[in-house]
Amino acid sequence: MKRDEPETKRDETAARDPAPDPAPDPVDARLGRRLAELRAERGWSLGELAERSGVSKSTLSRAERAETSATAALLNRLCHVYGRTMSQLLSEVEAAPAPVLRAAEQQVWEDRAAGFVRRSVSPPHGGLRGELVEGRLAAGADIAYDRPPVPGLEQHLWVLDGRLAVTAQEVEHLLDAGDCLRLRVWGPTRFRCAGPGEARYVLAVVRP
Repeated sequence: MKRDEPETKRDETAARDPAPDPAPDPVDARLGRRLAELRAERGWSLGELAERSGVSKSTLSRAERAETSATAALLNRLCHVYGRTMSQLLSEVEAAPAPVLRAAEQQVWEDRAAGFVRRSVSPPHGGLRGELVEGRLAAGADIAYDRPPVPGLEQHLWVLDGRLAVTAQEVEHLLDAGDCLRLRVWGPTRFRCAGPGEARYVLAVVRP
């Protein structure tokens, strides 16, 4: 009986002291720190940023502390407020990209809830205005952005596989593999996987 007592005590202690919360994802942590830095650089409170972005203070606070993974829609709103493209923002949480970026080194970001995977093929680089992104939308995925990150942003969208429906300026464009859509983004946009399978596309972005 005496030999069992230490194990019993340890079990009781474990029951009283639950396991600590798992550490945040490293990318979420770096992204949260950068979002907090951008807000601090402007001298804004969470309340001021909430008014400018239309995102609640609690959501902004949780994103900055990496207590939740930021969604594509949330990052789009914050990019609009901070005058950045999403690729610019994501590149700022990593080291400056080299002239040649190998496939294994390209940063991948995922919005699991929306079924969206984003690969930064050619991230922003000093002296260059363009960037290249590969997007993947799972079957049934539907993502809406209420504003562009930078008004007048030039985009060239080339569908590689599947079928994609893109709405811009209240017009829906149904794109099949091989089709390309060219536009400048001024207002809301919507990306919808319109086929039975995944849609994969390349997006070339040129800042005005």
